Amino acid sequence: MPIRVLLVDDVVEVRRLVRTSIRFRGGFEVVGEAADGAEAVRLSEQLRPDVVVLDLGLPDIAGSEVLTRIRAAAPAAKVVVFSGLETVDRAWIDANAAGFVLKDADLGYLLDVLESVSADDEAEAVLELANELSTVAVARRFVRDTLAEWGIEEPVDDAQLVVSELAANALTHAESSYRIRLITTASALRIEVEDGGAGTPEPQPLTDTEEHGRGLHLVGALAASWGMDAGETGGKRVWAELPLSAQAVE
Repeated sequence: MPIRVLLVDDVVEVRRLVRTSIRFRGGFEVVGEAADGAEAVRLSEQLRPDVVVLDLGLPDIAGSEVLTRIRAAAPAAKVVVFSGLETVDRAWIDANAAGFVLKDADLGYLLDVLESVSADDEAEAVLELANELSTVAVARRFVRDTLAEWGIEEPVDDAQLVVSELAANALTHAESSYRIRLITTASALRIEVEDGGAGTPEPQPLTDTEEHGRGLHLVGALAASWGMDAGETGGKRVWAELPLSAQAVE
């Protein structure tokens, strides 16, 4: 799939030059252009680009502010600052943007940077939850909201079912607080639930009367693969991976 790019610069000639270079390089798609900060934020939220090429010298919103707003509007997007001048806020920019390129650099270098930051397409989100039954609903909401931020429309329902079962397993058998980690790449969503318990969770034979162990059968049916390994600080980590189709990521 091409790398989806939003161009943000108040100088139309600059946007045209970058757009032309992108077309000749291949592997990119310019999905939108903005000449000011307000439009950049709106398009970032609407289009969910992979990369935003951002000029900091916009007429309406200060550079650091527009960068902050774009990151809030499209958390999964990588922002590459394309600036005419070195900035006194370079340390802040380096900490909050995926790349920084001066406009007097060769455009080939800018495209190399765009390819480089886009190749790192793994995203991660972590949530710590207490040993309370009510946190299962919190876990489901965390999955739903995080996938929405990442622009993933499928498999939200399956992911919420999987995290519910893994969270319930941690609460029922480990009787401990637990941590949820979501990791996504271009092809899979990995859900990990780490708790303080020992032992190996095993699906139990399905019967008409026994409820325990049914959840892991459901996890096994929904996931492409699942398993267990040692946690980072003791205890265990149960994980499941759900496939993502090319159409799942907008």
